[in-house]
Amino acid sequence: MGFTVAIDGPAASGKGTIARAVAAHFGFAHLDTGLLYRAVGRRTLDGEAAIDAARALTPGDLDRDDLRSPEVAQAASRVAADPDVRAALVDFQRAFAARAGGAVLDGRDIGTVICPDARVKLFVTASDTVRAHRRYDELREKGLDISLEDVLADLRERDARDAARASAPLRPAEDAVHLDTTELSVDDAIARAIAEIDGRADR
Repeated sequence: MGFTVAIDGPAASGKGTIARAVAAHFGFAHLDTGLLYRAVGRRTLDGEAAIDAARALTPGDLDRDDLRSPEVAQAASRVAADPDVRAALVDFQRAFAARAGGAVLDGRDIGTVICPDARVKLFVTASDTVRAHRRYDELREKGLDISLEDVLADLRERDARDAARASAPLRPAEDAVHLDTTELSVDDAIARAIAEIDGRADR
């Protein structure tokens, strides 16, 4: 098995940015597992049953340019609470993680369910307010007309749903390293993640 890095955390904590940078630094493959659920959620908004969408998911579904809207985010959170949907996507994620060249996966249950034996596990967090500002700026840059208050409410609703679901709830693995990005610059957060991985690479 290759060197696997599991990065978990709530929305807009910075886990995706860190995961992409870590993968580029070490030459590992990267999978944003949230895209799997967003793609399934998008297909349910088009009228498809969640389990059918999960079983029929194709790489092309992950390349759609309409997966980052608040509507799709909420749909993704809903389908992610379905144990059958999660089960349908587990094999894909584990196969990706096992690739020989190394892999970085970011999501909400990577260190606890998908890759419990990952060499490095990070749990990335930030305050609700900071996360809401980050997501608000991202959505405004994409031309979406949305208020900061609505973004904050949306994040808190997703957090509550993700933490309370019976199947693979959002929580840190017992051996995960916690990385709070509330007061860190992007470069500092990435540097800390890389240092953690470097420190475990030879163990």
